[in-house]
Amino acid sequence: MVTYCPIVDAVFKALADPTRRSLLDELFRHDGQTLSELEERFAMTRFGVMKHLRQLEEAGLVVTKRRGRQKLHYLNPVPIRLVHDRWVSKYAEPWATGLSELKNRMENTMEKVFEIYIRTTPDRLWEAITDPEIRSKYNFGAAVHSEWTPGSRMEMFAPGAGALGDGEILEVDPPRRLVHTMTALWSDEVKSEGASRITWEIEPIADSCRLTITHDQLREGANEQIYGGWPMILSGLKTWLETGELLTTPGSLMYQ
Repeated sequence: MVTYCPIVDAVFKALADPTRRSLLDELFRHDGQTLSELEERFAMTRFGVMKHLRQLEEAGLVVTKRRGRQKLHYLNPVPIRLVHDRWVSKYAEPWATGLSELKNRMENTMEKVFEIYIRTTPDRLWEAITDPEIRSKYNFGAAVHSEWTPGSRMEMFAPGAGALGDGEILEVDPPRRLVHTMTALWSDEVKSEGASRITWEIEPIADSCRLTITHDQLREGANEQIYGGWPMILSGLKTWLETGELLTTPGSLMYQ
């Protein structure tokens, strides 16, 4: 007998309904929509749309964030990535698949939100984010170095590959919140995109932590390589913290 974790059951249950799949399609088309915007696209009551969104949130497929009085809804592909990693990733060719393609757009800039639950402590999760050796285990083989103080520099590199990214630390509140800029350097194409901003938020939930990544200040239509790797990174982080094992995903050994 194979035992499946509750999140896998919740994902399949959420995806079984065509209306919920259509809601995810709408967020894939245009991320960060309000309830009113989504309601306009469906022939059902506001309560009905809310009910479907609630089930998608419970499955982790939709994440919400407040912007003033508005509550915005974002597609979170991480749970789908975890399902993929369980049954598909061992058959995928790393260089054929590449980084996940996510092209959700906003009016002027793009904002991507990713969420995952990890059975660990906030301190241990913070260490995994800021320790260079641990970070390289799930970050495509690349380590991140910084003094982790406001105003200090952050550098990402890997042996044999050189500098892969740099940025500035903006906010540090261990083990709860980390904000920094990031300029990708691994190719001329991504370097031309300039700096974007990444926010890590850790919230303890019972014996686990909810980690939310907000990647914003992205140019509309920005190169998907800059943000498309988050589902694989977070899947690898969860696997390593919970099992001590390395997760092989497309591109995970790119810089090793």
